[in-house]
Amino acid sequence: MNHDYSALSHLECSRCTTQHDAGRLQGTCQCGGPLLARYDLSRVAELTGPGQIGGRPPSLWRYHELLPVARPERVVSFGEGMTPLTPMPRLGREIGLPELLMKDEGVLPTATFKARGAAVGVSRAAELGAAGVAMPTNGNAGAAWAAFSARAGLPFLVAMPADAPAITRSECVAAGAETYVVDGLIGDAGRMLAPAVRQRAGWMDVSTLKEPYRLEGKKTIGIEIAEQLGWRVPDVILCPSGGGVGLIGIWKALQELADLGWIGSRMPRLVAVQAAGCSPIVAAFERDELTTSAWPDARTAAFGLTVPAPLGGFLVLEAVRATAGCAIAVTDADLLAAQALTARLEGIWICPEGAACVAGASQLRESGWLGADDEVVVLNTGAGLKYPETATTDLPVLPLDAAIPSPDAAAVG
Repeated sequence: MNHDYSALSHLECSRCTTQHDAGRLQGTCQCGGPLLARYDLSRVAELTGPGQIGGRPPSLWRYHELLPVARPERVVSFGEGMTPLTPMPRLGREIGLPELLMKDEGVLPTATFKARGAAVGVSRAAELGAAGVAMPTNGNAGAAWAAFSARAGLPFLVAMPADAPAITRSECVAAGAETYVVDGLIGDAGRMLAPAVRQRAGWMDVSTLKEPYRLEGKKTIGIEIAEQLGWRVPDVILCPSGGGVGLIGIWKALQELADLGWIGSRMPRLVAVQAAGCSPIVAAFERDELTTSAWPDARTAAFGLTVPAPLGGFLVLEAVRATAGCAIAVTDADLLAAQALTARLEGIWICPEGAACVAGASQLRESGWLGADDEVVVLNTGAGLKYPETATTDLPVLPLDAAIPSPDAAAVG
């Protein structure tokens, strides 16, 4: 490995801590635990620091020493990363959090944070010689991996629930992915996909946390937040958690930065936000359990949160407890109201999953868990444009001889 570009040293099981070779294709540990990429942090410190990073191009690859791709020529990229950390003053005043910030991932390629995991996951799979990659998806991850796989020239097989956002199905087909629609949920899609992957020599199952490198892309959210705040952390970060990779990645990033001495020892309180119609992590948190149980009859308008049995649920629980955070579930009515409120006050049409974080922040402020002086970052994981059905309109068509109504008679549609 080129240790001047990546300081990746090995993989470690998140359950039993067994070490694995990072130089070949890997899935999960023999015990079933997800594998985590580990780095030689002393080597990272020799190679770079905040000063050097600040002068690099504004993409997630500016952190390449803390990413797993060994050679720069193997990077597959659309220039993704360094998304805005936007102050939300009007929304913040409305919900009692004047220091509210939003990390807005909707500007990424394919319009969601899934582009981060796809960029690093596809790059590393191709570098290690995978013949192809395959995954079940709730929609947006499949769309992102389809785009990056096409750019890499890597075959991609995807299966998604029939209820997944229609635009994501079109994205997969447009990028040339071998696409299947399943009459069920993401777990059903995964069960149908698994035997097909085993029959394809050299293919890699890149389901959530069944390979180590999607997480490494997602962790760059945490590094960016720290850099954008001047190499410090906010008081609280709220992250929508379906499979939980975003929150787990942020937690991993902040631990690595703290070990490097690039940020202080204080950690933000991490909050896992779920939908009331599918909240296995919240249920386990409230019962003080270490692992999640499968959620029955899962359904929510925030389709990306429809993950009834997250493989990494135990890691999300570990992260929120280690940081004195919490897990909260919000109803579809509340998250859709938060989506509309955010667009009206700040002009940003966020996705339902991101809106769940806004609703969660509002409720945590009402309960007193969040204080008025807390600097709070909510993670918006994608653009509302991917979910046009969440902002329906019923506007009259004016005849050509009609006049635009006067201001006191006009209605907002």
